[in-house]
Amino acid sequence: MKKPKVLDVFLTFLKIGAFTFGGGYAMMPIMQKEVVDKKKWATDDDIIKLLVISESTPGVLAVNSATFIGYKVAGFWGSTLATLGVVLPSFIIISIISLFLTQFQSIALVKYAFLGIRAGVAILILNAAIKLSKKIKKDIFSYIIIFSSFLVAYFTSFNILFIMMIGALLGVIYGYINAKQNIEEGDNNA
Repeated sequence: MKKPKVLDVFLTFLKIGAFTFGGGYAMMPIMQKEVVDKKKWATDDDIIKLLVISESTPGVLAVNSATFIGYKVAGFWGSTLATLGVVLPSFIIISIISLFLTQFQSIALVKYAFLGIRAGVAILILNAAIKLSKKIKKDIFSYIIIFSSFLVAYFTSFNILFIMMIGALLGVIYGYINAKQNIEEGDNNA
């Protein structure tokens, strides 16, 4: 890969990491704008697949996403520099905050700022969910899975990982049944 492309990957993910508060889900709208809309390194469909893969593999969503996109764009060095770019701003900010943590805790203005940041992050996550949900195939099965997953996650202490695994298993079974029915319908029409 050309060095400018590797540098571009690093600078893009440095920007994403620097302007993201609230973790990986809050990063998704910024990453979608930079990686899909501006750079054309991926499609919206790639981002949806990336979310699924990143959530089902060990590690932080932001790091998994940066590593995947970096590798897709510029190979090994792209993945390495994308990962470094996305974590470097947080590392620097946390290092600085840790030096002054006791002084920050007593300042009311800082507490209010973090409350505002939390509200903004919630809106970013909701916006990403709405935008990405437009790309998902919708049918009664998907609505049932979404609604029941939300109810179980919100009203019980059932581990979210198990909810995801059960949802994935149900999706595979549903897809298999649909594929089998489509084949049978094709045979009957022939």
